[in-house]
Amino acid sequence: MRNEAVFILFGLLAVLIGSGTVFYHLVEGWSWIDSFFFTVVTLSTVGYGSLVPQTVIGKLATTLFIFAGLGVFAAAIQQFSRVTVESRLRARAELREARRKAAEAEKRLEAVEEKGPDA
Repeated sequence: MRNEAVFILFGLLAVLIGSGTVFYHLVEGWSWIDSFFFTVVTLSTVGYGSLVPQTVIGKLATTLFIFAGLGVFAAAIQQFSRVTVESRLRARAELREARRKAAEAEKRLEAVEEKGPDA
């Protein structure tokens, strides 16, 4: 279920970025790269200010886009962080378990060596 939610969230983020890119290309007349750049910079709250909507509809839509997109973008970053931290914790637990098993095997080997080959 968690992975499904992650895919839905990142899919929604992709749709937001794609729709924002198309919107700014059509309404503001920017190139595809500039439209994509503005969309990502706006959603990520970086806001360089190198591009600013000039039309009324562009300004109003940007305001709505920020409110709608910021939550999705923040949730996507949070989910990415959660997945990363969980995988690191899982890897550490696996390493601890492997070390524990190696220590047990070493103790068994030492016990066999103490008793000698005839034991």
